[in-house]
Amino acid sequence: MKLSRSEFLRYMALLAGGAYVAGCHEGGRYNHITGKITGASAAVGHRLREGQLPAPQQEIRTKVLIAGGGIAGLSAARALSLAGMEDFLLVELEASTGGNSASGSNDLTQYPLGAHYLPLPNPENISLLNLLEEAGILTGYENGVPAYEETSLCFEPSERLLYNGRWQEGLIPQFGIGPKDETEIRRFLALMQTYRDKKGADGKWAFDIPVANSSSDAVFTSLDCSTMAGFLRKENFTSEPLLWYINYCCRDDYGAGIEVVSAWAGIHYFASRRGRAANADSSAVLTWPEGNGRLVRHLRKFSEKQTMTGTLAYQVEQVGNEVQVHVWDHQKQQTTKIIAEHCILAIPQFIAGRLLQYETPSHFTYAPWLVANITLNRLPEEKGAPLSWDNVMYNQQCLGYITAQHQSLRQSPEKVQVISLYWPLDQLEPTASRHNALKLEHKDWVDQCMTQLEKMHPGIYRQVNNIDVQVWGHGMVRPIPGFMTAPKPTEPERISFAHSDLSGVSVFEEAFYHGERAAKRYLNSAAHS
Repeated sequence: MKLSRSEFLRYMALLAGGAYVAGCHEGGRYNHITGKITGASAAVGHRLREGQLPAPQQEIRTKVLIAGGGIAGLSAARALSLAGMEDFLLVELEASTGGNSASGSNDLTQYPLGAHYLPLPNPENISLLNLLEEAGILTGYENGVPAYEETSLCFEPSERLLYNGRWQEGLIPQFGIGPKDETEIRRFLALMQTYRDKKGADGKWAFDIPVANSSSDAVFTSLDCSTMAGFLRKENFTSEPLLWYINYCCRDDYGAGIEVVSAWAGIHYFASRRGRAANADSSAVLTWPEGNGRLVRHLRKFSEKQTMTGTLAYQVEQVGNEVQVHVWDHQKQQTTKIIAEHCILAIPQFIAGRLLQYETPSHFTYAPWLVANITLNRLPEEKGAPLSWDNVMYNQQCLGYITAQHQSLRQSPEKVQVISLYWPLDQLEPTASRHNALKLEHKDWVDQCMTQLEKMHPGIYRQVNNIDVQVWGHGMVRPIPGFMTAPKPTEPERISFAHSDLSGVSVFEEAFYHGERAAKRYLNSAAHS
């Protein structure tokens, strides 16, 4: 079903952050820009909702069936493999594994289709540190502090902000702000440092990664009762540049701003990370041209022989001492019953609910996202800070763009060929925004991406050649008030859940943690059976 003319213009105006003038393609301005819409196989996934799949045509057996090949599923497979267990299968709807950490490539470079960096792990996150060492990203320790591969640490300059018509280093507004703004920014950062240093009576950090390791003290968990905006008002933070920055950070990690996410989640963004590196500042991040696709490439090694891609799990049932999973290969048009001792559902709760026929708790809501990979001849040099890895404009709908070749040793600052633009589609409630976004055509997204990019670089459309658009209908879970303190979904005896949405924080560390946790649950039960 297409959008009506009035609905189309209204939604496009919301995306543009103001009035939308249609007809850029008709007028020829963007007609030279080629590209396509890629994305999760929504049409195939909707077959699950419609429930019109045939009965299984064959039957196979395995000890563990992993449904979902994102980071959580790949992490579970790795944990099983490292434990010496090879009798498992992993089914993935898409043509390749990776989920939100998938990547793409063209003749020029690799580039991310979703998650594109990993902050330095906290010292207590031994499992993640071991993974990075195993992958050759962590190269050793100096006096107990990790040292990382130089080409994996984000090169300088790492961030810049277009504010008051000039590019400045870093993302916190600095130039052209008043004394009151400066005072509030310093006060806010000091308050976040206080929370970062706090521990609860249970001996746990107040805010930690993974989220499950955070303190359960009521003095901290009570922050989940209000929004981040409410917390900031209570603490008398009113500076417009500061509020913009905090809102930007929440939209970046949660797909929703300070009026939507809980205060606990908002503070967690700033107070949960204590990573260190022997050869970099603590604020450094690990990144690659393909984003977290670099980590996916390593994780895939543990399940290459056991992976069935292009395969949709559409029914899961625990029957006695086994789990029966019906799957559909949408290329072969073939259904199969997989019988397993245990099933790991490495999928979001809204899908798990359909498979197990329970109602997904109302606090599980998901933000739609757009990632556009833009090929161009070059970006112009402008006043202030030079082109960086992350490039952001103040008070803009999209989050800005990263340069895919920033980590290349052969990069040329005069000629950037691929940039990746990130955009949480939070202008409407998630369901409405998701439905509208999935109905737009490629030329509509070209108009929107160029509207955002032209604000940053007027006239840049002449340099753009191609825009490939990735629409994530359920890009990440939103940690709304009450999410962090809500009861976690109950796992059946022989079925485990593994997905970052269980944490309310859609980042690599959480997906990796839940995959390992689910695998260990099975391994422990198998050892005692």
